Amino acid sequence: MAQVLEFKLPDLGEGLTEAEIVRWLVEVGDVVAIDQPVVEVETAKAMVEVPCPYGGVVTARFGEEGSELPVGAPLLTVAVGATEAPASPAPSTSSASSASSAGTPAAEEPSAGAESGSGSGNVLVGYGTGAPAARRRRIRPERAGTSAAPAPAPVVEHEPVPVAVPAAAGEVNGRQGPVAVVSPLVRRLARQHEIDLRRLAGSGPDGLILRADVDSAIRRAEEAARAQTRTTADGPVVAEAPTAGAAAPAAAAERIPLRGVRGAVADKLSRSRSEIPDATCWVDADATELMAARAAMNAASGPSGGPKVSVLALLARICTAALARYPELNSTVDTAAREIVRLPGVHLGFAAQTERGLVVPVVRDAHTRNAESIGAEIARLTELARTGKLSPAQLTGGTFTLNNYGVFGVDGSTPIINHPEAAMLGVGRIMPKPWVHNGELAVRQVVQLSLTFDHRVCDGGTAGGFLRYVADCVEQPAVLLRTL
Repeated sequence: MAQVLEFKLPDLGEGLTEAEIVRWLVEVGDVVAIDQPVVEVETAKAMVEVPCPYGGVVTARFGEEGSELPVGAPLLTVAVGATEAPASPAPSTSSASSASSAGTPAAEEPSAGAESGSGSGNVLVGYGTGAPAARRRRIRPERAGTSAAPAPAPVVEHEPVPVAVPAAAGEVNGRQGPVAVVSPLVRRLARQHEIDLRRLAGSGPDGLILRADVDSAIRRAEEAARAQTRTTADGPVVAEAPTAGAAAPAAAAERIPLRGVRGAVADKLSRSRSEIPDATCWVDADATELMAARAAMNAASGPSGGPKVSVLALLARICTAALARYPELNSTVDTAAREIVRLPGVHLGFAAQTERGLVVPVVRDAHTRNAESIGAEIARLTELARTGKLSPAQLTGGTFTLNNYGVFGVDGSTPIINHPEAAMLGVGRIMPKPWVHNGELAVRQVVQLSLTFDHRVCDGGTAGGFLRYVADCVEQPAVLLRTL
């Protein structure tokens, strides 16, 4: 006899207590193997595919795409050890997919590895099972007149919310198939502005719906709304005559939930502002020699001599040298014990702007790396950040953060410290400016550097010494030779 097991949202680590369902990878009636990914969720730190520890037939799903579930909440139920899936009554002329979505799948062959009592040893790691992967199959309804053995235990199905479409069910722009959307951000944007993705024609490869397509649909909807109130030759266009003395309804304000990455950033910044007595100092530096040194390094490597050294990598190496001289800034404060904790190694975080929001990947043991090694690791982590594949471990444990906001075309900022760190160095854009060089006015490549620091771990003299050393290395890169 089959046993219906409930799979709950597991603890994804790093203190995370909830996750948002981005995309279901299976549907009710599908046959799943042990440790097969069944849902893609977004946490405050990363996107994660969650594998199911059971093999069998999916009998129910809990939660729609875009909804948020706490850790421990049911994700789905699986009929394990069944020789047949839950029976369904004889269907009418409706399609098999209709029967499946109604929660009445019919008999099907058992799943490979769906033996009674079998399960994964670890739901996120996936060890503890040697069962072969089963093919994913859709359960087909019984034909009229055939009987199927009922499931031993009733399963309450959670039907998916139907989507109103102008064409036949399942038809997309005149074609049969699912909506051609890959990015969960595109789905969320369409959902927030009530855009029906089934009515859009994608401009991407094979009709893929891109963000630009959704943005265009949003603009068209806004223009249509404005056209309803635009004044014409005959007067304003209104839906109905307003009641005498009645005030015009006010436009509703848009409410955006603070959750996922945006919610995590909001919590961390608020905590930083409420706990850390921060102060900021800044200085302008002549980066002409640094840019020349970078050009010489990259020219020496030749056209096929490996990856180029970036400005950010050079600034990161300068920061590790400065932290070796001023270890007070590579620390944290234990508020409960009222102690300053100086950390033995530098795990350098760098701010990266992505479609999911601001994230801070961490270069581990940056104090042991040279500029080339740091640059390669920054490039690797940046690519993972852009694709949403950073793990929680790659986003935590930083001891000092480098924030290059110059990429946004701005000169200066007073950055907020990345709690629980003690300092952050901000770097503005490098641009030609008039500068007194060797007693004469000249056009030089100038950058503004700003240091925000926790005033509990040091005073202004230490912070000023750190920032001045960084500026000296920017102006005279040979200064680094003393510590290399």
